[in-house]
Amino acid sequence: MKAICIREIKSFFGSLIGYLVIAVFLSINGLLLWIFDGVYNIPQSSFADLSPFFSIAPWILIFLVPAVTMKSFSEEIKQGTIELLLTKSLSVWEIVLGKFLGVIILILIAILPTFIYVLVLKEFTLSGQSFDFGSIAGSYFGLFFLVAAYASLGVFSSSLTDNQIVSFIVAVLLCVFFSLGIAELAEVFASGGNWIEKIGLQYHFRSISRGVIDTRDLLFFVSFAVAFLGLTVFKIKTIRK
Repeated sequence: MKAICIREIKSFFGSLIGYLVIAVFLSINGLLLWIFDGVYNIPQSSFADLSPFFSIAPWILIFLVPAVTMKSFSEEIKQGTIELLLTKSLSVWEIVLGKFLGVIILILIAILPTFIYVLVLKEFTLSGQSFDFGSIAGSYFGLFFLVAAYASLGVFSSSLTDNQIVSFIVAVLLCVFFSLGIAELAEVFASGGNWIEKIGLQYHFRSISRGVIDTRDLLFFVSFAVAFLGLTVFKIKTIRK
């Protein structure tokens, strides 16, 4: 599994993908949060608050994570190297987890520089304002689990086809459905919407972002990722047959 993970990371940074993902993520966030006028501009808000970042980051990642995962298995299937990969002394679970962890590490590398925002805001906190480290830490924690959920959807989508574009589109649609779609369904079926909302990613992300780590939220994200990784393993095993 470690070898697969390292191979994936080297593959990302051996081409433009890794650098492009980091540049796009940081550029979009930087422009919206610090340069462009609008509701997300932090200096204009006059509050030492990173909530604008945690509002837009999940939506950027909805497109960015599928862009990273779209080649995870699609390229292997198209080039016929998946059979060679399956002959190695690795279980299918190890192969899938290796690719999954490679994606997560790349996205975390992209998120890491945003810690500078925390230092900047702390220095510019006005007298009388409080700086809520607990909420920010919880939001970063929630963002990590959200990335894991998106990555599991992306890796699964990549195992369904040998076409990277199709993989990307399917992954984006799944991420949008489990983020925005579930919330919309909960509103439509308002009478029984409470349980519907709870199977959505945004519900649990917002819960963790409040700074209170609830084991139910963690269990949901872990179960969600494991479920889609399990579906990926099942799909890859059908290729072996």
